[in-house]
Amino acid sequence: MRTYLDASVLVALLTDDPSTARADAFFRRHEPIAIVSDFAAAEFASALARRVRTGEIDAGAAQSAFSDLDRWIERVAERIEVASSDVVAATGFLRRLDLTLRTPDALNIALCRRANAVLATFDIKMATVARSLGLQVTEG
Repeated sequence: MRTYLDASVLVALLTDDPSTARADAFFRRHEPIAIVSDFAAAEFASALARRVRTGEIDAGAAQSAFSDLDRWIERVAERIEVASSDVVAATGFLRRLDLTLRTPDALNIALCRRANAVLATFDIKMATVARSLGLQVTEG
């Protein structure tokens, strides 16, 4: 199964996180073809930088996790880059006033849709909206 991984899943897979066991179990159970966007990788970096700023981890641990992500993507994942059509699609989602989306979630949903993949996320709100837009979603 082709599966687009959002940052919540990437962080859980590659760091010590409360959702790490869920992410590991999901990968053992399903053995998905992982798809990682350059945008999700940027969100991963943002999440780790925030952890450094709040003192949850040190800079060395963050740098190690960045390297782990790069190696993991190289070995295991299919990369997808943000295209202008993804931004247009995300904007369309955001202009729907019946959806409760933030821009990063809208962009991840647009990327997942273009990749024709199942969305893997631990973000319940994002999962709910993605389902309402017709995406198949797994929450691990």
